[in-house]
Amino acid sequence: MSYAWAQNLVFLVVLLALAFPLGAHMAKVLEGDRTFLHPLLGPVERGMYRAMGLRSQEDMGWKAYAWSITLIKLIGLGAVFLLLKTQAALPLNPEGMGNVATDLSINTAVSFITNTNWQAYSGESTLSYLTQMLGLAVQNFLSAATGMAVLTAFIRGITRRNATGLGNAWVDLVRSTLYILLPLSFVFALFLVSQGVIQNFSAYVHTSGGQVLAMGPAASQVAIKMLGTNGGGFFGMNGAHPFENSTPLSNFVQTVSILLIPAGLCVTFGRLVKDRRQGWALLAAMSAIFILALTVCTQAELKGNPSLSNAGATQAAALSQTGGNMEGKEVRFGAGASALWATATTAASNGSVNAMHDSFTPLGGLVPMLLMQLGEVVFGGVGSGLYGMLMFVLVGVFISGLMVGRTPEYLGKKVEAFDMKMAALAILLPCAAVLMGSAISVLSPAATASVSNPGPHGFSQILYAWSSAANNNGSAFGGLNANTPFYNYGLAIAMLLGRFGVIWPVLAMAGSLVQKKHTPEGLGTLPTHTPLFVGVLIGVVLLVGALTFIPALALGPIAEHLSLR
Repeated sequence: MSYAWAQNLVFLVVLLALAFPLGAHMAKVLEGDRTFLHPLLGPVERGMYRAMGLRSQEDMGWKAYAWSITLIKLIGLGAVFLLLKTQAALPLNPEGMGNVATDLSINTAVSFITNTNWQAYSGESTLSYLTQMLGLAVQNFLSAATGMAVLTAFIRGITRRNATGLGNAWVDLVRSTLYILLPLSFVFALFLVSQGVIQNFSAYVHTSGGQVLAMGPAASQVAIKMLGTNGGGFFGMNGAHPFENSTPLSNFVQTVSILLIPAGLCVTFGRLVKDRRQGWALLAAMSAIFILALTVCTQAELKGNPSLSNAGATQAAALSQTGGNMEGKEVRFGAGASALWATATTAASNGSVNAMHDSFTPLGGLVPMLLMQLGEVVFGGVGSGLYGMLMFVLVGVFISGLMVGRTPEYLGKKVEAFDMKMAALAILLPCAAVLMGSAISVLSPAATASVSNPGPHGFSQILYAWSSAANNNGSAFGGLNANTPFYNYGLAIAMLLGRFGVIWPVLAMAGSLVQKKHTPEGLGTLPTHTPLFVGVLIGVVLLVGALTFIPALALGPIAEHLSLR
């Protein structure tokens, strides 16, 4: 099974090799500098500003910026909801898909505007081609661009001095989409088509034997759902469907694409704050936690399930199988590639799957769950992962400053009481949504009726669902029937809280930081680019996760793991 460990190593090398040039390009885009794409896309950008009546140099305060982001999300919510409720009467619906139920429509609309892409339905049996493209794919672009815009505004809060403006939200959204997301998605979609991922508007194929082969414009949506850390599959099986993920090569490249932009943004951060070491430190902290999680998940899945061994099943590698725990996995990918994807998709806020997480071993399933519960900051979502990690950075700076008796500073800006309150809100609101939602669910007959497995695994299904929704991931333990009014409405509330309950405090803190004067670095300034601070940051992230969720995890995957012995 050494191939799995070799694949993990190649994955990390490829990811980091691509992150640096992409990060440099994104820094130019977000700063408004000219790139190699401007001769082609510059006129389009200027035409969009004229159509919007927008002056690109106009600055916004943090409240105006936050309301602009919220407004475009509300418009998207309404648009997706209307599409879902009227798709039966709209074109590009060759299979005659009916209108979607109200509770599921609300859940789906909220899911896609918040970058969660939680899906309590199967796309090929529920949605028309028009709904998939005009509704869901558009929100995949906008939700990813939103994350980059908020991150850019926060960085301006750090780098600008004695100012009030954080930039222009509409300009940041346009540039992120036009110069980063669209070009990458276009190239990636062409690659996917070359690998066999379908892209058509054909009617479904009905064979004489009664089999139905779903068709549709899948490649274009798969590209942005991976690059934008959205994760919602065109088909219900997501990345395990051969029309969505056709070959081992497409599987590997799709896995890399999950973390590509989040990793690149660490490089972007270092360039924008004029100290590249700061970006490298953040990248090092994220990589260290990711490698630890990947090692545990890979080992757990390659070792296999002792209950299956006791029942006489062979889980050793052989010519006929890759070995390990193959329940719920594609034979063409094996346990190693499945563990790699599961770790990447939950380290980011992607949530796509190429295997069923519900069938992972207890420890293998614990890793994706814990990565989400850490706040999706180990690379995390596009933009959102990095500004989430920066909240932990400020907590680490604050704790370190108290230990040495100095006012905490980060990149020349003093970290004061208001800033810490906002950081605490951004970190703890999703945690509260997870724990409160799980507690209400286990006490509600309407919620426990959806559980397919009794005992610790059933609790894990509930805990995983709320962890996924509140941290805007979207993956699931599929044994939970989430298409009920309780979960559709409840998880929608958790998604909104997990997205806007972080964006607003982050922008409020940016509004506070941007007004402060720059404090020159002195002998007593805590360096935040050293291995020591990387260790502090890792400790803060893991400590918050451990204190918050270990008791709940002990009732679910840990208890299940101990029961296998």
